[in-house]
Amino acid sequence: MSFKTQSISRTLLAGCGTIALAATFAATPAAAQTEPDTAGVDELAETGIIVTARRREERAIDVPIAVTAISGEQLANQGALDITDVGNLAPNVTLEASRATNSTLSAFIRGIGQQDPVSGFEQGVGIYLDDVYLNRPQAAVLDIYDVERIEVLRGPQGTLYGRNTIGGAVKYVTKRLPQDFYLKARATYGTYDQAEGVVTVGAPVSDLVRVGGSVARLSRGGFGDNLTLGIENYNKDIWAGRASLEMGGYGEPVFIRVQGDYTKDTSNPRGGHRLIPGLASGAPVLDNVFDTRGALNDPEQEVESYGVMMNAEINLSDALTLRSISAWRKDDSYTPIDFDALPAVDLDVPGAYLNEQLSQEVQLLWDDGGPLAGLLGFYYLDATADTLFDVRIFTTFPGLTAYTQAEVDTETYAVFGDFTYDLTEQLSLSVGGRYTWDERTASILRQNYLGGGSPVFGGAGIPFGAPGTDFTGSSKFKKFTPRASVSFMPTPDHNIYASYSKGFKGGGFDPRGVGANAPAAIPGAPTDDEVASFLSFAPEEVDSYEVGYKGSLAGGMFNVALAAFYADYTDVQIPGSVACEVAGLPSFCGIVSNAGKATFKGIEFEGNARLGAGFNLALTAGWIDAQYDEYITNIAGVPTDVAEFREVQNTPEFTGSATLSYTLPVGDGDLYLGTTASYRSKTYQFEIPNPYLDQSGYALVDASVVYKAPGNRWSIGLYGKNLFDKEYKTSGYTFVATDPTTGEIIPGANGFPIPTLGPEGTLTAFYGNPRQVFVTATVEF
Repeated sequence: MSFKTQSISRTLLAGCGTIALAATFAATPAAAQTEPDTAGVDELAETGIIVTARRREERAIDVPIAVTAISGEQLANQGALDITDVGNLAPNVTLEASRATNSTLSAFIRGIGQQDPVSGFEQGVGIYLDDVYLNRPQAAVLDIYDVERIEVLRGPQGTLYGRNTIGGAVKYVTKRLPQDFYLKARATYGTYDQAEGVVTVGAPVSDLVRVGGSVARLSRGGFGDNLTLGIENYNKDIWAGRASLEMGGYGEPVFIRVQGDYTKDTSNPRGGHRLIPGLASGAPVLDNVFDTRGALNDPEQEVESYGVMMNAEINLSDALTLRSISAWRKDDSYTPIDFDALPAVDLDVPGAYLNEQLSQEVQLLWDDGGPLAGLLGFYYLDATADTLFDVRIFTTFPGLTAYTQAEVDTETYAVFGDFTYDLTEQLSLSVGGRYTWDERTASILRQNYLGGGSPVFGGAGIPFGAPGTDFTGSSKFKKFTPRASVSFMPTPDHNIYASYSKGFKGGGFDPRGVGANAPAAIPGAPTDDEVASFLSFAPEEVDSYEVGYKGSLAGGMFNVALAAFYADYTDVQIPGSVACEVAGLPSFCGIVSNAGKATFKGIEFEGNARLGAGFNLALTAGWIDAQYDEYITNIAGVPTDVAEFREVQNTPEFTGSATLSYTLPVGDGDLYLGTTASYRSKTYQFEIPNPYLDQSGYALVDASVVYKAPGNRWSIGLYGKNLFDKEYKTSGYTFVATDPTTGEIIPGANGFPIPTLGPEGTLTAFYGNPRQVFVTATVEF
């Protein structure tokens, strides 16, 4: 399904109409604007980091929310390459490229997230690009260039942000155009033939209009090789660009920004590393974890993402501001995934992810400098997500293929509000609420083929039997989610707060489910209602409680943030896939369950100390006790609680980082020396522990040396990432026999796991980047 051009035009024109109408009534220029360089913001910056977590510019210390803010300068000093690097700098946060992909993001905050990128599963953590919510995780591993800052908000969001997100939000904010001509060029060269170039330019057209943009070429050779195809593995080949037109701002009562962006990723398919020998072929485990033997390369890997957005802000008076955020986005990903990582067509999955979204958000903000400040908002999203893939197991039966085509559409409306009232000069109360209407519509087709792959992916297979699933249906979900917090500031440099928020994520339909396998109430084929019930899963909810302290000590020399949280998580959505039978043939089936109950509790610390003489120390630490209290699964037809044998995926108990830096004057410029050590304790890749795939605790060490000339006219930096070349797993695939209760892997006669799909056995892992060293030079005019 594609959006009609008229729908796009109507939404963008509606946004323009709202702006034009409001501009007619705009009064005198307001004192506070949203550009980063206003005088008011400079005054705030003298006493703390500036964030927009509550949709207005505030010191981080004033915000009763657990938020990590990382500036563009910090990211540049540390040589951050993409948004996943932020996961090492924020407590209880996991950001990583999804298995077998270069650009699909898996995000978890405080135990809540979503690993499965197929249509039908909403993300637990919201990713925002300049206030636009990215509905799907494909193309969400955003490269870092032209960035103002990145904010990570922990806990449910919904009364301040367009889309309700149950776990938290990551907000990527790009730089606005300056008033004067600006040109910046950045070039990078490093190990593995890393070669990058970014050119950014901005220029005024008139006193009120500015244009600009960036073009980026990002490339790197592979960390390993595909020994079967003769191509590099884990390489990078990206072209990207962003263009902006801005009007007003800088003291004017109206600010409008129209921005378009484009990214094309033609990196090679990312092949996994087998952790066990081929059980049929005897293929040995390779020495280099970045090498692979997978033979699938059709369709060729390609990810294309683009969109246009319009953000507008009109100061109707000194106290009242109207904002409109209109956006259309599209991304297409074609990817060959060789699950078994061997030349044989044992478990090969050519796939395509086709996504499109249209969104409109309107906010009305009030802030007159008095005791009351807040906002009212409306949000609309119309999105479609198509997932198409073959599951080819030619080693089991000639040309055996299970083809899936799943289109899952989402239409959602919401009204929300959040207000803060200062009861006294020290005590304030914030209350907010959101009412969300979600409608999920699914069209799912599963068809077996024999004699080759499906025609959709160029195969010569012939349909075998009736479709395993031929389903069309929809479900509606609605929910009111409140938020409240109280904040006590005995002085402007200390904030003690407590908060409650409720998170909600709508249910949906499993795109990999097999309707023919649905249990029937009476003998025979299941009814349509029974199929719908079998494929669907319920919404999940969380009640989150938090107490915290934020303080600026010794005149700003020390800044700390401490938060303790407790969350009751119910009807947890657990998507997965297992070996199964469809019409008597072995196949690949989706299974989704609502796990019942989970409890998350933990503590987070963030601190920054200016030690004097140019030294600075930044620390983060997170501890979380995440456990399932109820996890019901069917064992031999009997509902059984297996909570004691299940773990929360992608949620290490301990996370932390320490960055020690030293800045000293050299000539008329400055020399920055810094090193960052980050740590993550044992991480479970899935709910069922797997000794092959689960990653034990590890630490990464980075370092950088950067010289900046006077006025930042030019700079040159030397960066080292993962200096000790730590080898660590980030994700993987598993199709081997396990005990249904404990999840323990069942060994075969040869001592290796028993395969459940394909004779070779699939236990395949993907790894984080090895040691990289690179030099970056920048020039500004």
